[in-house]
Amino acid sequence: MSTTARPEHVAIVGAGVVGLSTAWFLQERGVHVTVVDREGVAADASWGNAGWLAPALTLPLPEPAVLKYGLRAMLNPSSPVYVPFTTDLRLLRFLVGFARHCTPARWEEAMKVYAEVNRISLGAYDQLAEGGVAEHTHLADPFLTAFTSDADREVLVDEFRHVEAIGGEVEHDRLDTGEIHSLEPSLGEGVHCGLRLRNQRFIDPPRFVHSLADAVRARGGDIVSGFDVTAVQDRGASDVRLASARGDSVSADAVVIANGARLGTLARPFGVRALVQAGRGYSFSVQPQQMPKNPVYFPTQRVACTPLHDRFRVAGMMEFRSPDAPLDPRRVQAIIDAATPLFTGIDWNARQEEWVGSRPCTTDGLPLVGATRSPRVHVAGGHGMWGIALGPLTGRLVAQSMTGGEPSAVLRHFDPLR
Repeated sequence: MSTTARPEHVAIVGAGVVGLSTAWFLQERGVHVTVVDREGVAADASWGNAGWLAPALTLPLPEPAVLKYGLRAMLNPSSPVYVPFTTDLRLLRFLVGFARHCTPARWEEAMKVYAEVNRISLGAYDQLAEGGVAEHTHLADPFLTAFTSDADREVLVDEFRHVEAIGGEVEHDRLDTGEIHSLEPSLGEGVHCGLRLRNQRFIDPPRFVHSLADAVRARGGDIVSGFDVTAVQDRGASDVRLASARGDSVSADAVVIANGARLGTLARPFGVRALVQAGRGYSFSVQPQQMPKNPVYFPTQRVACTPLHDRFRVAGMMEFRSPDAPLDPRRVQAIIDAATPLFTGIDWNARQEEWVGSRPCTTDGLPLVGATRSPRVHVAGGHGMWGIALGPLTGRLVAQSMTGGEPSAVLRHFDPLR
C-alpha cells in the first residue's frame, strides 16, 4: 500500500539502523527526511547487539525449543530466555500469544517468510556501500558455531535441514575438535565440535549506524536528538505532525514510526494492534589474549560473540520486561558463567561496555512494515533479534512503497494491521 500522494518530506521516528536505513533509501528517491530520536543515533538495540548479518541464523524467534525450557526455566535469572515474575497484563498477553506461535507448524510457516527475506537482505547492505556509506560489512570466514557435544550440534543441524526443506540456503561443514580449535585457538577445552557456516557477514554496529547517519546528513537529511515523540498527529492531506514531550513539533507530508520496542504506543491510534514487546539483550566487551578474527556462536548457551576492531563483544539473553528497567547484573553474570568454559585467555573481570538494549519482538516473530490505516503513517519495526540483519532491507521496502514504487511481494507478510 502506498501513500495517496508522493511525499516530499518524511519525518522518521527513531535513529537506529531501521530508521536511518529508511531515511537513506527515501533520499535515494528524492525525498527530504527529518529523523528524530529520544536519545540519539544508535542509542538502543542498534548499539550493543552482536552485529551479525547471518542469513543462516536469521530464524523466527518463536520456536518450539523455547517451549522446551518450560516455565520454571524461564523464571530462572540464569536462563537464556528469562521472564521475571510479573502482573503486567500486557506482557502476559504477549507471552500467551508468543507461546501459541512456538509450534513446529507455525515455526515452519514463519521460516518460509524468512527464507524469502534472507535471500535478498544482504543486497540492501550492498546498495548502501555502493551509495557511499563509508563503514562496510565484513565477510565472516569462518563463521563458527561451537558445541560441547555432538548431540547439541545435531539440534542445529536438524534445524538447518528443516530450513533447506522449505527453500532456505545454509552452507555448512562439520568440524571435529581439532578442526574447530585450529580455526579459532581462543576456544576453550569445553568446546568439543562445531559447524563452519559460509557466506555470512558481520558489522561493528555502532560504527556502521553512525556511518549511516553521516551519509544521511551529507545528503541533506536532518537528525534531531533529544526529541521524545509523544504523539503522531495526522491532520489530513499532506500534514502529519510529531509532538514532543518538550512541546516541540516537526511537520511533514508523511511519517515512519521506527522507534523499536516503543513502536506500539505511537502506532496504536492508527490501527496497529499487534503487541510489540521489549526482548532485552545484554552485552559487554573484553580483550582476549588472542583476538578472534570472526564471530563465534554457542547455540546451546545462546551466547553470541563478535570481534569489533579493538574489542570482543559477548552478547546474550532474551529478557522479556520493560525497556525502561535498569540493567540487571545477574544477566551479565549468567552470560559470563555460560561463556567461561568455552574460551581461554579472557579476563572476564576486566570487561567493559556493559549494556542492555530492547529488541522489539512480536508474537508471531514477523516484523511490522508498511502503511497503517492512515496512508500518511507507516511503521517499520518488530524485527526482534534481527533489526541489524533486516534493517536496510526494511528501509528499502518502506521507501519503495511510500514513493509510488511497486510494493515488494515480501511486504504481504509484514502487514502492520494483521
